[in-house]
Amino acid sequence: MNTARQERLPQLDIFRALAILGVLHVHSSSFAAGEQALHSPYYYWLNWINIFFKFGTPSFIFLSSFVLFYNYYGRPVTRSLIINFYRRRLKYILLPYLLASMGYYALTLYVNGRLTQNLGGNLYSFIRALFSGSAYAHLYFVFISIQFYLLFPVLLKLLQSSRFLIKWAVPLGLALQWGFIFWNKYELHIVEKGSLAISYLAYYMMGAYIAIHFEKVKTWLMKPWRELTARQKGWTALLVSGWLIAAFIHVQLWYVARHFGVWTDSLWYELLWNVHTMLSALVLLYATFLIYRKASRGIVAFLTRLGELSFAIYLIHPLLLAVYRRFRYQIPLESLTYVLFIYGGFVVALGGSWLIVQFAFRRVPGSWIIFGSVPRSLESSPQEKSGYIPEERAKGFVQQEK
Repeated sequence: MNTARQERLPQLDIFRALAILGVLHVHSSSFAAGEQALHSPYYYWLNWINIFFKFGTPSFIFLSSFVLFYNYYGRPVTRSLIINFYRRRLKYILLPYLLASMGYYALTLYVNGRLTQNLGGNLYSFIRALFSGSAYAHLYFVFISIQFYLLFPVLLKLLQSSRFLIKWAVPLGLALQWGFIFWNKYELHIVEKGSLAISYLAYYMMGAYIAIHFEKVKTWLMKPWRELTARQKGWTALLVSGWLIAAFIHVQLWYVARHFGVWTDSLWYELLWNVHTMLSALVLLYATFLIYRKASRGIVAFLTRLGELSFAIYLIHPLLLAVYRRFRYQIPLESLTYVLFIYGGFVVALGGSWLIVQFAFRRVPGSWIIFGSVPRSLESSPQEKSGYIPEERAKGFVQQEK
């Protein structure tokens, strides 16, 4: 088995940047698209933002799997590897998740006037929220990631030992994911099924499959369009066309349901979300390498830094959105000003979070405890002076192993 370290892929920071931009668009437009502006003349645009950009979380899950299998597939599963794997995630993922859950849950209790009431009940409720990823709306994703981290050594060993499982990884992931969808719809009725890793298993297996076959995939990603074969060009055009069609139908289905109250079977929403977001992950992967190769240095630098900070931005941005939304005052919901206000939330969530986490990484010793490991490009002198230098350098939301 090849135990050599894989070459680092700097393009992946751009992927993280595109994914976090998707997340921020969805979260900044959630109230407007979900309830506030249903009768606004601009509602189609607000709904379009909210549904089209839903690729963020699934793309992060795909990338997480890709990075892990890209770095670990050629290495034997030993006791030392497993210990190091979990030690790093305990420090840089689980600890920030615990602290973020405590902070957001306490803030929610405070806002609702319940912080000092029924302390025993609040503690029990928090523990339940912690182990379901529901301490605050966005933390479900980190909870899903933790579930996949627990499964990773087992899945790694299985895929290392069976070419059959590799070949059928994506179909098996889809089968298990959709088996759970049907089971939950007709028997289990779990409301928060989106907090369970099995709801995203197809994305995870797709990331593993592409990572294992990356030497073949890399020729498609690295070559300019003119150097691609006719077959590669055809598949690329089909991918992008299918993605746009699926995204448009997905947006339309939700627009009709929300705006006109015409709902259909929930399985259609599941199917279109699944097709739209799986294709999105592949399109983002292709776009990432294209941007890295063709875009200006300024754009690449901007997106790279954003990707490096994506995990920390994900953790903190709902706090800024919550504060920002308290300043809507008397803006009419049917006005263009309201649309600008909604997009202003995106700007505040992105820019404000970026400034806070970058300042923390550069100036605050121990900021890794709250925001995860410090990006290599932001290793701060205060941290080094404190005597602590992280063993693992973060590469954004999903870490690139060294």
